Amino acid sequence: MTIHAFIDALPKVELHVHLIGSASVPTVLELSRRHPGSRVPAAEEELRAFYAFRDFPHFAEVYGAVNALVRDPEDVAMLVTGLAADLAAQNVRYVELTVTPYAHHIVGMPMRAVTEALDAAARDSLGEHGVGVGYIFDIPGEYGAEAARATLDHALQEPPKELVGFGLGGMEQARPLYRDAFRDAFRAATAAGLRSLPHAGEMTGPETIWEALDGLGAERIGHGIACLDDPRLVAHLRDTQTPLEVCPTSNVCTGQVAHIKEHPLPRLLEEGLYVTLNSDDPPMFATTLSDEYRVAAEVFGLDRQALAALARNAVNASSLDPEGRRAILAEIEALSETSRTP
Repeated sequence: MTIHAFIDALPKVELHVHLIGSASVPTVLELSRRHPGSRVPAAEEELRAFYAFRDFPHFAEVYGAVNALVRDPEDVAMLVTGLAADLAAQNVRYVELTVTPYAHHIVGMPMRAVTEALDAAARDSLGEHGVGVGYIFDIPGEYGAEAARATLDHALQEPPKELVGFGLGGMEQARPLYRDAFRDAFRAATAAGLRSLPHAGEMTGPETIWEALDGLGAERIGHGIACLDDPRLVAHLRDTQTPLEVCPTSNVCTGQVAHIKEHPLPRLLEEGLYVTLNSDDPPMFATTLSDEYRVAAEVFGLDRQALAALARNAVNASSLDPEGRRAILAEIEALSETSRTP
């Protein structure tokens, strides 16, 4: 079995992917044609050029333009089931999908309508594609206290059945302005049983990761690559085995890492940190979850054993119940045994 065949066959879990950022190129083109007059191109070549990001602020601007095309609950459901179909083709068994409900509220979608769309899409994703879906409700950090309140209200008042976590994304540089509002929202969300799953240490330094851990009670860290700038933080993450949701291609495309060969993934592993591989916004970055495993193999030389370990990490860091974890772990072990057979 070649390394590529092994990656294709490897059962996977995706922990860090965004609803809007998961929209395939054909889906975005269809939305753009359905809603003429937007800033998003309606021709494929122009759209791919639109996805050439200068830096993270430019990425955020483009992401917002695509988000503005999602105007009704049917669009939301279409994005979820479209992602499930894409993931099923990669042998992904389960996904924790980050949804930013505030973005849907501000275009006029009621909480209940969004939740009904998410519930229906989760059922269809499992029934039609065999992909389980858990949702993470994400505060867009640059929108501050208002977004924190709206996201929390939706999570507590009208949660989708498969809501598992509470997140914080967007521009990390804005977070100090709203620190108390974010802390209060996370305190209430975790008290209600949701997991704390914020982004941190993607575009700012270790201080943002410390705040995620100490101020938000983070159980996993989205990205977290800036941890390497603080030896004390590295030691803490290693000792606690706090999972990092690492997205190599994303970090290059948004300008957080200059070149894929310079990505800190190898060092994160050398430091004994708990790493999972993820795709973030795959069509926008011209990648897939399987492609991220290929990068780990081709660029950084990870072998089958190391790739299987990353896949197991994602399963164990997920919100799956024990039975669901055991089933996928058994599949990974069976493949690993087969690949070792002469």
